[in-house]
Amino acid sequence: MYNAISISLGELVLKGKNRGSFEQKLNNQIIKVIKDKGLHFYRDRGKVFIDTETHMKEVIDDISNIFGIVNISPSIKVEANLTDIENKLIAYVSHLIDEKGIKTFKISCKRADKTFPVDSMTLNKHLGGLVLDNFNSLSVDVHNPDVVIYLDIRSKCYIYTERIKGAGGLPIGTNGEGLVLISGGIDSPVAAYMMAKRGVKIKCVTFHAYPFTSLRANEKVEALVDRLSIFCGNIDLYSVNLLKIYKEIKQNCPDEESTIIARRFMMRIAEKIAGRKGMDLLITGESLGQVASQTSKSLGVVGASVDALVLRPLIGMDKTEIIDIAKKIGTFDISILPFDDCCSVFSPAHPQTRPRLERIEESESKLDMESLIVEAMNNMELKKIF
Repeated sequence: MYNAISISLGELVLKGKNRGSFEQKLNNQIIKVIKDKGLHFYRDRGKVFIDTETHMKEVIDDISNIFGIVNISPSIKVEANLTDIENKLIAYVSHLIDEKGIKTFKISCKRADKTFPVDSMTLNKHLGGLVLDNFNSLSVDVHNPDVVIYLDIRSKCYIYTERIKGAGGLPIGTNGEGLVLISGGIDSPVAAYMMAKRGVKIKCVTFHAYPFTSLRANEKVEALVDRLSIFCGNIDLYSVNLLKIYKEIKQNCPDEESTIIARRFMMRIAEKIAGRKGMDLLITGESLGQVASQTSKSLGVVGASVDALVLRPLIGMDKTEIIDIAKKIGTFDISILPFDDCCSVFSPAHPQTRPRLERIEESESKLDMESLIVEAMNNMELKKIF
């Protein structure tokens, strides 16, 4: 019965002169999903539609992960004239009675095409009366109906009852590019997802200390990035071995400062990668007070190591909230796999929670920092995740 998918756009419709570029990025992502299916994709007075009968569920499942879409509705597309609308509505209501056993209903019309000869309020009353005349078993309930039947009149009329929630947010790439410092933990994949939802094109860098950390730990990170690619599109994953840096820190710096100093190395390397690749910002999964390196003092000292803009989308969230999102996007079960990353392997017994920048910089002065960073980046690996 359904022959079209109606797609409602999110906040991008509120954009001004740059709305066209936002919509084009969204269009490109939808086209990428349907291009192998030979489906017709088009716009009709501010909304997006896909004509399909055979790929309905598959297409809806795919486009529900595209940022910028708020609602998706399997629809009946019919000519926008009153006779065709009436006939198709009666057939649809009969289907709803047979399939869902509805007893009450409500008609909700929207007339985006103002040239249609009947206004929305009049059409609601007319079509509601038509249904009542044809189905004695039904009654109108405007407050809590079994089903709301929507009629969206544009150059065609689209009739539907479902509003499937989309991903929301803004289309990928409308807010620049960001490099996520991603580990195998719960938080950083959620941070990546949240910034992608705000239109940032995501790339990732992960740090390891092979052979002190296992290859399985790297595979875990790749699995997380692969999962994120469902929402974020293609992702470049940079992998940097910090083993030599960790050894130098352990040999030359106070043990309790090692976490902060290592974190500052990570930020500097990430900043250099972002600069080389023309990325606009760094993204971390830090949440205030969650661990020793995420106290306000620690965050200040770590942040002082770079000039780049650093976004921390989880900063005010508690662990339960972060876990809920991780479960929703399918990264949680991967994140809890028991493979240690370099942060946990080299974590000191008593990490410093109130570091002083001048003391950290004094400890770092004992290291050949630039040489260590250059060597780590020269051995960096790139993997493209699709």
